Amino acid sequence: MSPHVDASNESVLEPARRVPVRGSYDVIVAGAGSAGIAAALQAARDGARVLLLERYGAVGGMATGGLIILLLSLDDGRGRQVVHGICEELVERMAARDAARFPARSEWGSDDGDLVERYRSWGLIWGRAPHAVRYSVAYDPEELRFVANELLLKAGVTLRFHTWVARPIVREHAVAGLVTESKAGTEAFLAPVVVDATGDGDVFAGAGAEFDLEHVHPWLWFRMGNVAGVDDAIVAGDGRFFKSLGGRFFKTLGEGRTLMPWGVADVLDRKIDPTSPDDLSWAEVECRRQVMAVVDRIRNELPGLADAYLSDIATQLGIYESRRLLGRYQLGRGDCGRAFEDSIAVTGDWVRNGDVYEIPYRCLLPRGVGGVLVAGRCISADHRVHQATKEIPACVATGQAAGAAAALAAAAGQSPELVDVGALRERLIRSGATVSTPH
Repeated sequence: MSPHVDASNESVLEPARRVPVRGSYDVIVAGAGSAGIAAALQAARDGARVLLLERYGAVGGMATGGLIILLLSLDDGRGRQVVHGICEELVERMAARDAARFPARSEWGSDDGDLVERYRSWGLIWGRAPHAVRYSVAYDPEELRFVANELLLKAGVTLRFHTWVARPIVREHAVAGLVTESKAGTEAFLAPVVVDATGDGDVFAGAGAEFDLEHVHPWLWFRMGNVAGVDDAIVAGDGRFFKSLGGRFFKTLGEGRTLMPWGVADVLDRKIDPTSPDDLSWAEVECRRQVMAVVDRIRNELPGLADAYLSDIATQLGIYESRRLLGRYQLGRGDCGRAFEDSIAVTGDWVRNGDVYEIPYRCLLPRGVGGVLVAGRCISADHRVHQATKEIPACVATGQAAGAAAALAAAAGQSPELVDVGALRERLIRSGATVSTPH
């Protein structure tokens, strides 16, 4: 029986239907961005049968398809590394393939002017002066995809691309799986624990958890080629012309290539709702129009770049914030430097040297909804602290913690909020992660 339009033409009536269950797992991870990669990898390494669902055709999310190809940062701005574990493992594997650039450990925290300018030209130093060298990383997005794929497959994770999460399956106030849509139709996948790594909180929102929603300026990063020979200071974005374009221009991996972290925020006075398809559609078209206008200006007006060309535009909009969970604890600015007994990850602040946040396990747990953990940019943090917790290293760290917790919960037949946090912290430490502020 097909859907039919009601007499008022205001709705379409669908008949009841049975949705086939295509698989049962211990843990389902929704979203294969940086947080989802880490969550799936850690859960599988801890013995769980894991399904990783992704709407696009590759892993990485903003860290690959969004061309946000800078890890900002794995340190505290004072020379101390605060993010280890899976994030560091990814860096090491890319570095072994000559696909990552970052300062030597001996340089972290240095305020030497020459060093600062060298690494700022790669986009590895941000914020206001005084500057210091950070343990930040520039890398090749395809290499990250390759490295992540290899790790996930070796760990036994089941990958399912080109699949949209339509809605959570909720039983007695707990998420018990997901309904998906794809070219295969409507399907269901079951698991006692689901990790929401969608970035937009699609799972916890669908399950009825509380959240805040921000309207944001969309961004669209891109890369240009054949710019070899341009003075480093100009490439770094210090010239007036480059500043007039509304963004910095950085060196990146690849001969004669630059990374352009530019967006419409400096041109158009309009914020969008990142959960609105209409707003997103407008942003996709307008951002690309603005990118092409910038490319034309560069080639026509900047001496020495007449033969430069557009290498690629990000395939995903630069959406840095949308839904943020209102969880069992909300991390706030006043928590800077505070220690938590249930801390499961640590992050620095990429624009504030010396600021460090421990992230409590409670920031990954919705209120009133069981069976689900939240990882990545939509964890429970206020708008200001979100500027630190949204960055890729922090997302990998919370993803790793969520994966470990999900595996523990599934093995014990418990909802995630009942996990022994002491056991969780011990498991993360054994896996090489940092769970509290280094001293």
